[in-house]
Amino acid sequence: MKCHGASAVFIALLLSTGLEVRAEDRTIYGADDRLEFYEVPENFRTAAAATVSLWKKPKLEQDPVSGKYNLLTVNFGDSYYLCPEVRFREQPIGAFCSGELVGEDLVLTAGHCIITQSDCDATAVVFGYAINAPGKNARTQMDVGDIYSCSGIIKRKQQDTTVTTDNNPQLIYGPDYALIRLDRKVAGRKPVPVNRLGGLKKGDKVFAVGHPVGLPFKFTANGLVVKEVQPDAAYFVTNLDSFGGNSGAAVFNAVTGLIEGIVVRGEGESFIPSFDGCSVYSVRPQNAGYGTAVNKLDLVLDAIPLLRPVEAAGGGMPADPAAPGPDEFSARRAVDFYF
Repeated sequence: MKCHGASAVFIALLLSTGLEVRAEDRTIYGADDRLEFYEVPENFRTAAAATVSLWKKPKLEQDPVSGKYNLLTVNFGDSYYLCPEVRFREQPIGAFCSGELVGEDLVLTAGHCIITQSDCDATAVVFGYAINAPGKNARTQMDVGDIYSCSGIIKRKQQDTTVTTDNNPQLIYGPDYALIRLDRKVAGRKPVPVNRLGGLKKGDKVFAVGHPVGLPFKFTANGLVVKEVQPDAAYFVTNLDSFGGNSGAAVFNAVTGLIEGIVVRGEGESFIPSFDGCSVYSVRPQNAGYGTAVNKLDLVLDAIPLLRPVEAAGGGMPADPAAPGPDEFSARRAVDFYF
């Protein structure tokens, strides 16, 4: 597929899709090992079902006969002038950010995804935008029970600081998180516990869930914390594959299964031109680059409710380690999430 004047058209299409536009794009490190929802291990399926995609409300159309909602999407490959061999090329895109259910009516996402109450009012929170079986298309017609509205911002911060030394300005990235309340309690899905005790370190295995570029649910395995975790920094750095649309996506500890943070920032260009004139993913070695930044949860933990063991997402997920229970140590047992 030949592409002419691709850069200008690419930006125009990106803006028209409603996806978040940030100075930092995202990239792939090493092999692209993203999985569909149906490929997620059984012991994580319940927690994966607690992942949400964020949509602008005009992108949802209710069918007057069935009452169901149709997600208005565009073709991923056509929108980004992708080459035929690019993974997920024929899938739909449309969501602008990701998030995770952490309370019965609370969703954790990035601060730059929901900035004002007006943004909240204009946002639909959708569960179940995913490919649920091999050879099937993405589910884009949703039941009323899968659609929620953002009703309010419980706690939010997005703060970057510029420090100038010897006339050399340097941008210091700060916190970037938002905890939002939905218009009602979520039925049929369980909130996911977070790590309240810290202890994450370089070399720890992590994985992420979310909606890269607004695609259906993707599970990103085999990530690592690639730099020392600085106690005073707002974020830690990983080599997780991520793209715009992954912002707000939950990042899990591969040993405990607890949420450690949320994706907020990446690096470089997501796509680069091929010799054929179309675009392909930008790929870096597994151990090269600036990495994907994951916002810590320290400043928002006080607003996330404790989950009793019976309330935490099950199927192998540990209970919230800070919640009351008969055996707190067993709640922090290692679970096999390795790939």
